Amino acid sequence: MNWIATGITDRGLRRPSNEDVFRVREDIGLFLVADGMGGHAAGDVASGIAAEVVERETSRALEAGAAPSAKLLAEAVEAAHRAIVDRSEAEPALSGMGTTLTAALVEADASLLHLAHVGDSRAYLLRDGELRRLTRDHTWVQQQVDTGRLSEAEARIHPGANVLLRALGGNVESVEVDTDQVPLSAGDLLLLCTDGLSGTVDDGDLLAILDRPLPLETIANQLVEAARLRGGPDNITAVLVRFAPSGQ
Repeated sequence: MNWIATGITDRGLRRPSNEDVFRVREDIGLFLVADGMGGHAAGDVASGIAAEVVERETSRALEAGAAPSAKLLAEAVEAAHRAIVDRSEAEPALSGMGTTLTAALVEADASLLHLAHVGDSRAYLLRDGELRRLTRDHTWVQQQVDTGRLSEAEARIHPGANVLLRALGGNVESVEVDTDQVPLSAGDLLLLCTDGLSGTVDDGDLLAILDRPLPLETIANQLVEAARLRGGPDNITAVLVRFAPSGQ
């Protein structure tokens, strides 16, 4: 199979700056989004470091002959965490900075997708009209949903919806990275996004936008517009990857 991809980021309507970052590396099959921790020191620095290090470490490993894997991607994310912590220790003004990160690495033949994830940015897969969430949010409200204390609907509007339990940086020594492997099929559409999109536009509305035979750039713009129409309370970032049979 082949793939095509696009990415978009928007400040939204309420934030003074954009602390989101994305990468689209079609040449090596690497795609990621990172969301600097709002309200914390230098979230834009943290997300920038995370994206830069994951891109660099993944590219180096692949160029050295390593096979794409979730382990390779997780090691790159762990390196990004260490780089953020080191920078914050070297510059007290940046102490406490952190970021989410969700990254995808595609096998050369597009048969398999490798995921690495920390925080509440998400990965979704659209297949045959069904949208499936591939990641689990590392948040307090998700923990409450998992234990039956909150419903999904209650979690979306809860005041603690943005309380992260896990992120890169944050002056902690190590980070636990969730990984997964997902078989791919022709026609699949992958969405990586920050919570400025997923926290504003529910899964049903995401499906309605994604499940259209439109150019990826058009769909990406429609996703941002949907979040802005719902108030655009946070930075909005999305990466889309469409998989097609070879030759198409």
